[in-house]
Amino acid sequence: MTELKARRDMDPAYQWVFTPIYPDKAAWEAELLALTRELETVAALKGTFKTSPQSLKQGLDTLFALEERLEKCVIYAMLHHSADGGDEEYQAMNERAENLANACSAATSFLEPEILSIDPDQLAAWMEWPDLQVYRHRLQDICRTRSHVLDEATEGLLARLSRPASAPGNAFSMLHAVDMTFPKIRDEGGNEVTLTNGNFAVFRESRDPRVREEAFRKYFGAFEQFKNTLTALYAGNVQMDNFRAAVRHYPDACTASLDGNNVPVSVYDSLISAVHDALPDMRRYLDIRRKRLGLKELHLCDLYTPIVENVEFPVSFAESRDLVKKALLPLGAEYQTLLDRAYDEKWMDVYENRGKDTGAFSCGIYGVHPYVLLNYTNTLEDAFTVAHELGHSMHSFFSDRANDYANAGYSLMVAEVASTVNEVLLSRYLLKTETDPRRKAYVLNRFLEGFRTTLFRQTLFAEFERKAHEMDAAGEPLTASALSQVYHGLNALYYDGCVTDDYGDIEWARIPHFYRSFYVYQYATGFSSAVAIARHILETGDASGYLRFLTTGGSDYPLEELKIAGVDLTRPDTVKNALAVFSETLTEFEEILNSL
Repeated sequence: MTELKARRDMDPAYQWVFTPIYPDKAAWEAELLALTRELETVAALKGTFKTSPQSLKQGLDTLFALEERLEKCVIYAMLHHSADGGDEEYQAMNERAENLANACSAATSFLEPEILSIDPDQLAAWMEWPDLQVYRHRLQDICRTRSHVLDEATEGLLARLSRPASAPGNAFSMLHAVDMTFPKIRDEGGNEVTLTNGNFAVFRESRDPRVREEAFRKYFGAFEQFKNTLTALYAGNVQMDNFRAAVRHYPDACTASLDGNNVPVSVYDSLISAVHDALPDMRRYLDIRRKRLGLKELHLCDLYTPIVENVEFPVSFAESRDLVKKALLPLGAEYQTLLDRAYDEKWMDVYENRGKDTGAFSCGIYGVHPYVLLNYTNTLEDAFTVAHELGHSMHSFFSDRANDYANAGYSLMVAEVASTVNEVLLSRYLLKTETDPRRKAYVLNRFLEGFRTTLFRQTLFAEFERKAHEMDAAGEPLTASALSQVYHGLNALYYDGCVTDDYGDIEWARIPHFYRSFYVYQYATGFSSAVAIARHILETGDASGYLRFLTTGGSDYPLEELKIAGVDLTRPDTVKNALAVFSETLTEFEEILNSL
């Protein structure tokens, strides 16, 4: 394996350019210092928000202007750190920016209690003032959660608690990514190889049953060795969630989390119910997998191996441009122009270097343009990643352009919709244009795996989170064996027809999203929404509602924004219709497999 190059030795033609954010690092340093000084003046605003509608607007203008500058400052440091996390200068930049962000959060914690101290009728009258319309949705949202906002002193304490409360998640990240070491296994050629978080994903797809079983047993075995530490960390996270929910007078942590986006718990419940109803189709898919892999029994370690083997589908970064653009033609001419800009203006940092973050992400910066991190390796999967991340980017671009800063940021509830719409459109384009039946079967298998790993698996995760929080709230100890027993039961339910080996019971302990509680269900609802939107666009040729949705940012609640794109998650139809597509695709997959 070729050793990774240092960042400085990489071709700058495929790297980010930071000058659209700040001319140079000196300008960033000057802004960090200026923001630190200005933060000290925020205290002077305290008490002014409730004196008149004019003073309320002036105070909000000041705070949002400060927040906009702070966000740019934080992202600038984060991007440098993501590009080369081993550089101590970038480590320090990132920490200094995060410290300033935490200080800002604490300094402005008085805001909501002060706004809520205004007489409700008077505040309602003020919100009719034309100059306050830009903040109308935010003010209405504060009023909506009035019963859960605490007094100024308590809000200040909770704001200061946010950093130590993140300790379990931070400790998990350090243990998982840095301190944990994994044992060796023998690869397909009999060579001894040390397992890592990265190559585990490769070995679990191996065509050799021995290799993937050994990889699973030894990789999960490493988590089993640390099960008591990992249990203590996760239990601490759950306990903090339940504490916050109780302090803010919510019935439970799930309700508290969903209420941030004004999402009723019924959406969570109907997702789980719909997926349960579709489990017979999952069993059908697993049976196809077992037969095509030539196995007497299907085990957890067999779930990731591609069913269609020996398919070569190379796509260079240059080729990804033409492929992604053709797939996304239904989204219109302006979308095509923006895709060109993403390539021409180097929105994407393309290739892996030593110290660079793994995976991929897109990060919008208000008033600049989105920045996308990739680790491109010239495969079709990488082209899908480009389409996915540029979906996030275009959502950010359209939202930023259409809204003032206060209303530009879209919520996590809709964050995965635009990215998944692009993936579905790319899948559909390939299925329409591909003439090689084996490649077509490969794309169908990939689409089905999207359902399994996003809609089904993330719903399994959502059930686990709910059960863990309910256990703690009921006074049941969150022991390693208790959590593993819950996870085993869910594996048995969701993967009926598969042998739920005991080594998979500890998998809950390796999921980083569990430290961002009640987040993962949004992957499943987002995937379902995207399937419905993409299908509508391809069947009608009309992307206008979807493109309007991309401009909404945070100007309304996410469920209302999705309705603009024709999706209503308060009804079970969206998830059920997506699961019907899974069933239809499964039938198509069976037919093409039988023809090979």
